[in-house]
Amino acid sequence: MAGTVEKKLAELGIALHTAASPVANYVGFVRTGNLLIVSGQLCFDAEGQLVAKGKLGGNVSIEDGNKAARACAVNLLVQLKAALGDLDKVTRVVRLGGFINGNPDFIDGPKVMNGASDLMVTAFGEKGRHARTTIGVAALPMDAAVEVEGMFEVT
Repeated sequence: MAGTVEKKLAELGIALHTAASPVANYVGFVRTGNLLIVSGQLCFDAEGQLVAKGKLGGNVSIEDGNKAARACAVNLLVQLKAALGDLDKVTRVVRLGGFINGNPDFIDGPKVMNGASDLMVTAFGEKGRHARTTIGVAALPMDAAVEVEGMFEVT
């Protein structure tokens, strides 16, 4: 039976798919004590297609980048579900780190990252408010527009 967080996601039309396997020598998440750190998630949709490919400030609009960041956040939730079995075990979204594949003069990375941040607050309410870092980068794997990592306090 789905918990409170998954019911909120379902109301938004978000179904959690199977967690993607790492493609190199790392793991999708690590738990240490009551912290769960989730590796960077690219902006794949449920079918494994990139939501946005290319550079912000180039061929990718802020709106499409925002959707890509939201897709990354969904993939963070997928990894959380795999780790915990129940998203209601998240007691706090501690931090999100966003990597924005952008042109050198692209300065609106925070607007893009709001796609991920807004979903966390919608899903978890006040405990979804978090610290955040947004970094512009020259390239991401597969030319993805956005990658997001996260740290969560869990029970």
